[in-house]
Amino acid sequence: MEIGEKIKRLRLRHGLTQEELADRCELSKGFISLLERDLTSPSIATLMDILECLGSDLTTFFSERGQEKLVFGEEDIYVKSDEELLKGSIRWLVPNAQKNKMEPILVEMAAGGESEAHQPHEGEEFGYVLSGSIQIQLGDRVVRARKGESFYFRSDEPHRIINPGKNTAKFIWVATPPSF
Repeated sequence: MEIGEKIKRLRLRHGLTQEELADRCELSKGFISLLERDLTSPSIATLMDILECLGSDLTTFFSERGQEKLVFGEEDIYVKSDEELLKGSIRWLVPNAQKNKMEPILVEMAAGGESEAHQPHEGEEFGYVLSGSIQIQLGDRVVRARKGESFYFRSDEPHRIINPGKNTAKFIWVATPPSF
């Protein structure tokens, strides 16, 4: 672990110069400079003082969260075909998204296809139609969304999506919390 680089990131996040951090910790600017370049190591007591000045502690500082993946490609996408109800496919665009606060999917729905009927639940849903058109049934309301249009609703009423058209519809659908 590169302690110096992490300290530097914390210092910069707090908008401090090396000299300002050194003054707060009663250390020299030269020591902070060497520390941030991993050319010296602090004692535990000194590290605790530095972290306290930066609003952190040893536990938080040394917890390894790892770098989260930001970009996902075809190899990360899970595809499920459904020829009965949907008459198309669902592509989970972010692996393991059900553990996140939102879950984006790409839906291809053939003419006459429909999603399963979702019962009311806590959350919100958003979609963007890439091609074709769809109908959103939300409680007693039925609204059409065409290519280039988006939809958004609270999930507190029964809802589903239908493709009453003659062509395949393709749309991105995002639910929070995950429910697909």
